[in-house]
Amino acid sequence: MKYALLICDDESDLRSNSEIEADPVHVTWLADLERRGARLYGARLRPSVDATTVRVRKDETLVSDGPFAETKDFIGGLVIVECADLDEAIAIAAGHPWAATGSIEIRPVWE
Repeated sequence: MKYALLICDDESDLRSNSEIEADPVHVTWLADLERRGARLYGARLRPSVDATTVRVRKDETLVSDGPFAETKDFIGGLVIVECADLDEAIAIAAGHPWAATGSIEIRPVWE
């Protein structure tokens, strides 16, 4: 089964790509995904100040800068994994470095 892991954390602690790549916890987590053969896709997202939100209300398209929700937590990235079951997806999410300071939302992907 495929799952999307939405990586949520406090946007005030933005690390550079090189800092993330050098983080031993992150390196270990990626190695675990490779060992499991679970990682299908992953991407880091730009900060929420770069977001654009689109809503359509009564045939009017409303466009606003920034994220949909006003919150300090933001979705900073996503990883698509293929797992045997939800228990394996939980184990993978629990190992992500941001699980210790933010949260990892797990969503099953419609096939």
